[in-house]
Amino acid sequence: MPKQSKRYRALQSKQKSTAPVPLGSAVGMLKDFGTTKFDQTVEIHMRLGIDSKQADQIVRGSVVLPHGIGRTQRVVVFAKGDAAIAAKEAGADEVGQEDLANRIKDGWLDFDVCIAAPDMMGLVGPLGRVLGPRGLMPSPRAGTVTPDVAKVVKEYKAGKVEFRNDSGGNVHAVVGKLSFDATRLQENIQSFLDHINGLKPNAIKGSYVRNISICATMSPGIAVTI
Repeated sequence: MPKQSKRYRALQSKQKSTAPVPLGSAVGMLKDFGTTKFDQTVEIHMRLGIDSKQADQIVRGSVVLPHGIGRTQRVVVFAKGDAAIAAKEAGADEVGQEDLANRIKDGWLDFDVCIAAPDMMGLVGPLGRVLGPRGLMPSPRAGTVTPDVAKVVKEYKAGKVEFRNDSGGNVHAVVGKLSFDATRLQENIQSFLDHINGLKPNAIKGSYVRNISICATMSPGIAVTI
C-alpha cells in the first residue's frame, strides 16, 4: 500500500467514525476535505451483490448527471455522410472513418468517449484490442453504438458518464467536482444511485447494494448509508 501523506492522515483523523452516514452528511464531510489548490474530482464507489461471471447479472450503462461532471469530455465519433456532419455540429472533437481508425491503431488515445454509428462497426470492431482494455470500446448497451450519434455527443458533452461493474462486482464513476456546491453534488450522486438501483438484475435474490462510499481525488472515502 502506498505511504499516506501527512495531509491524508490529518483528514482521516477528522472522521470521528467510519460508520455509514446519510448522503447529505457525507457530502458535507467531503466538502470539508477540499484543502488542495486544485479542484478535486469526486467519485462514487459501490459494491453490488452480483455475480460478475453471470451474463444476466452484469450492471452496465450510462447516465446523464443533472449538473454534469465539471469538465468537458473529449468525444470522437466514427460516422460518415450526414451523421458525420451532425456529429461535428453537435460538438464532437474528432469525426472520421479509416483515418481515425489508423490514428487509434498507431496509439492515439487522447479522448474520453468513442461513439460509432452502426454501419461503422466493421471498421471499429478490430480496434477492440486497443479500446477495450481502456473502457473506450463503443457498445450498444452503453449507448455508444447508435444511429443518432449527434444526440449522444450532446449527452456526453453535457455530463453523461459510463459505468460497468468490475470482476469483483464493484461500480465506480465520476460524479462531479469538489467545487460544486453541496446541493448540486448531492443531486448528482443521488441521480447515479437511483439509476443503479433501477438496473437491479432480476436474478439477484439477496441484497443488491452492499455498500456505498464517496471520495475526492485526495481524500479518504466516506461510507454512505444505503
